[in-house]
Amino acid sequence: GSTETGKAVLELAAKSNLKPVTLELGGKSPFIVCADADIDRAVELAHFALFFNQGQCCCAGSRTYVHDSVYDEFVEKATARARKRTVGDPFKSDIEQGPQIDPEQFEKILRYIKSGIESNAKLECGGDKIGSKGYFIQPTVFSDVKDDMLIAQDEIFGPVQSILKFRDLDEVIRRANSTRYGLAAGVFTSNIDTANTLSRALRAGTVWVNCFDVFDAAIPFGG
Repeated sequence: GSTETGKAVLELAAKSNLKPVTLELGGKSPFIVCADADIDRAVELAHFALFFNQGQCCCAGSRTYVHDSVYDEFVEKATARARKRTVGDPFKSDIEQGPQIDPEQFEKILRYIKSGIESNAKLECGGDKIGSKGYFIQPTVFSDVKDDMLIAQDEIFGPVQSILKFRDLDEVIRRANSTRYGLAAGVFTSNIDTANTLSRALRAGTVWVNCFDVFDAAIPFGG
């Protein structure tokens, strides 16, 4: 649920008999691609992390941070992958993306896309609705995104991938943590020391390493 709903639930739990509560709230989760990552796998995983369920997932990897040494290659391949994404009737086996949940969310996503364009993020692909029936939105990719842009700060809850560039671990840790959310994060690297450093430093309820949206029903999930 939303952060506002979570606060209300926590307040009620505290006022009853101090029940322990684990809350799964909103998110603006960072997905960090390091210089030593397998780029093709990272592109596919980042695509899944964001576009899964039409982007309507609280833990979506909606801020894709990519090391500057592999940034251009990643953007090119991420854009090509988004262009190939099939949109339509979600009950058909060859369709990857269905409609957004309702007209209000549909219009909200389009407003965020407009905000990204007006903020001078580079629209690599997508950026508009599909057809005149239903709430279908083109798979959208922005590059040259800055941390202070709305598309990098607010939970869009839609098929909009924002790709940001970073230079070193200290920088990306600071920037990844500069959000009011703390639900989840993803790290893609072939270096175990880098994985340990990032997973310990990121302020998130769950940090996935070289995977995303992997759950165990026996483990609490929240943040």
